[in-house]
Amino acid sequence: MMLDFTHATLVARNMLRDSSHFDWSTIMFLGLVIYIYTLEIEHRRWSVVFAGLAFWLMDWFNELINSAILHISKHSALWTVTGHTSYLILIGLSVEISMYFAIAGIIFVKLLPTDRNQKFLGIPNRVVFVGGFSIASVMVEILLHSLGVLHWGYWWWNVPFIPLIIIFGYGTFYAMAAWVFDMGNNFRKQLKAVGALVILDVVLAVCFGLAGWL
Repeated sequence: MMLDFTHATLVARNMLRDSSHFDWSTIMFLGLVIYIYTLEIEHRRWSVVFAGLAFWLMDWFNELINSAILHISKHSALWTVTGHTSYLILIGLSVEISMYFAIAGIIFVKLLPTDRNQKFLGIPNRVVFVGGFSIASVMVEILLHSLGVLHWGYWWWNVPFIPLIIIFGYGTFYAMAAWVFDMGNNFRKQLKAVGALVILDVVLAVCFGLAGWL
């Protein structure tokens, strides 16, 4: 077991859930997220709403597991966030990141082809879009890593070994959003899928929180 925390981990732990960093811009960002969801609800685009929530909840699952990895390793999480933030919720999740992920799924499914059976060069369009968006998202993370605000703690979750980040860091998010979106107008089925994610995240948050892993 590794006993020494990385420098980024120490910096992030000092920032963790420190309300003195609050910035009023956070309220504006929150308002924009609410407005975007309000528009979708107003037009009864429930598939878009549920897909957006599924994406966001998948990120929370990853972030909770990431916090647990830090506790278990006593060294580093897979990813750690530093830099200016209004509020660092978890070791790898700031309030700004969370609000972005709350709308990222909505953006994604609105760009999906209407015909889910359409193919590009023989490849199902959902596979193409999930892969393309995941790769693009990791490219953004590489930029953030180079700026020194996103830190990867292990060689196998780092440049140039990025396949795991593409698949598990983002691929699962986009795939879940597409899956829920493609349930069509089956409101009950979509509600069950999103509800299951809510329950999973809440159980993990409560268990990890009580254990002091967050």
